[in-house]
Amino acid sequence: MSKEFKDKNYWALILGGSSGLGLATAKKLAKHGMNICIVHRNSRVQEDQINRDFDIIRNEGVQFKSFNLDAFKPEKRAFIINELKTVFREHAKVRILVHSVAKGNLKPMISDDSPTLKNDDFALTINAMAISLYDWTKVLFDTNLFAKDSRIISFTSEGNTKAWQNYAAVSAAKVTLEAITRNIALEFAPYGIKANCLQAGVTDTSSLRMIPGSNKIIEHTLKRNPNKRLTLPEDVANAVYLLSKDEAAWITGAIIPVDGGEHLS
Repeated sequence: MSKEFKDKNYWALILGGSSGLGLATAKKLAKHGMNICIVHRNSRVQEDQINRDFDIIRNEGVQFKSFNLDAFKPEKRAFIINELKTVFREHAKVRILVHSVAKGNLKPMISDDSPTLKNDDFALTINAMAISLYDWTKVLFDTNLFAKDSRIISFTSEGNTKAWQNYAAVSAAKVTLEAITRNIALEFAPYGIKANCLQAGVTDTSSLRMIPGSNKIIEHTLKRNPNKRLTLPEDVANAVYLLSKDEAAWITGAIIPVDGGEHLS
């Protein structure tokens, strides 16, 4: 396997990289020689499994850092940035920022027997799943940690245009995420920064399982997808890898389906 990023002092900074799409992306990029930094928030109960997954990344022979911290708090973000500046010194840079955050409220708007969405639920979800992309982009830019040719990738879903039960807050966050991505692509273009959203197909992750009625979503997707299977985290990771390559430097400001044609019907 070609390790085209080996010895280039490139890093991938992955927000939400301890499971799902973020973890699959970390493993894929590490295989190609990219150094990996993962920011995640997990309990001690999950620690053993997470460490086993992180060992897989370390065994690829790349540099690796992880921070089990709240990525949305400014003081934690500042701490991580200072740590990375120490590790990078003057040589290493962030080649790719991957936003794989799944923190939001999956409440109904109307219900007789469960809590319903409030303004604060929307605010928390949109801040975590959308505005934080800009926060991290801006701090990396302001501290000169981006490479001259850098990429920003975030993950959206078909809930950006379709109404799903209990998904209103997350749907609003995905639309906001896409709008922020387009403006990052426009306004940061003179500085060599490209930004795209990947619209992943239905993927059997812990995030999907938190959505009420996820079994019905899976069942419907298996019938609807022309390839008759769900999207795998590795499918999305492969697309991130392709967008991280030199040859993808002219792709920016796009919402790209990675779903095996699921969006076609």
